[in-house]
Amino acid sequence: MPYDRRLRTTFDKAAAFYQGARPDYPAELFSDLVAITGIEPCAHLLEVGCGPGKATLPLARMGFRITAIELGDALATEARHHLAGFTGVSVITSGFERWKPPADAAFDLVYAATAWKWVDPDVKYAKAAALLARDGHLAVWDAGHAFPEDFDPFFTEIQHVYDDIGEGDGSPWPPPLPAEQPDTTAAEFEASGHFAVAATRRYVWALRYTADEYIALLNTFSGHIAMEPGKRAHLYHEIRRRLSSRSDGRITRHWSAVLTVAGRL
Repeated sequence: MPYDRRLRTTFDKAAAFYQGARPDYPAELFSDLVAITGIEPCAHLLEVGCGPGKATLPLARMGFRITAIELGDALATEARHHLAGFTGVSVITSGFERWKPPADAAFDLVYAATAWKWVDPDVKYAKAAALLARDGHLAVWDAGHAFPEDFDPFFTEIQHVYDDIGEGDGSPWPPPLPAEQPDTTAAEFEASGHFAVAATRRYVWALRYTADEYIALLNTFSGHIAMEPGKRAHLYHEIRRRLSSRSDGRITRHWSAVLTVAGRL
C-alpha cells in the first residue's frame, strides 16, 4: 500500500518515546557509510529528517559536524536535548523542502534515515545535489519489518487481527524474504539524473520485545498513530492476550535496513 505523505507530521506525537522505542541502526551500517563515502571527521554532514537524533548520535560521536533538519517541533526539541553535548551539531526546525540554507552551503554528505520517503520527490534529489560539494554523496536507509524463513509465528496470528479491523494492506502473506524484498531506492537515485549509485548494503537483525515494548514501538509508526482509537485498542488488547500465553511473554521481530549511497553527478 503506498504511504501517504500527509502522515509524516504524525511522528511528532511520538517524540517523547521515539528514541527509546525505535531500534538502533547497526554499527556496521555506519562503518560502511564512512568507508564508502570516504568522509573524515572534518566533513560537514546534512541530515534530512533527524527525528530525535536516532541516526545523528552515532555520527556525532565520530566527530562529524552535522546540520540536522527536522519538521516536527517536538522531535526537534528532543534531538537538541540528545545532542546537547556536541558543539558541532545544530538542529533546525523545518521541512527540507522549504529550508533555506546559507548561500555558501556545501555539504560533504546529505543523508536521511527512515525519512527520505516522506520528502517531496519533485524536490529532494535536485535540492540534495545542489547542496553537495563536488565530490559529495547522498546516502539513505530505512528500517522495516523483515520476515526470514524462521520469523516468529506471532506475526501470522496478529495479521489476521489487522485484516479483521480493516487495517491489512492486502499484500500476499507471508511477505518476501529479506533478500527478495524489492527496493526501488537505487533506481530512483539513477532516474533523478542527479546521482550515480556507488553501493548498496543490506543489514538484517533481530530484537526481542515484551508486549509493552512492542506496543511502544507500534506507537511510533504513522499508521498506528493515525489509527482509529477503537481499532488500536482492540489490536493492542489482542497483542497482550497472545503474548500473555507465552512462557517469557516476548516476541522476536526481525529488522532489515538497506543503505544506498550515491555520488553527485
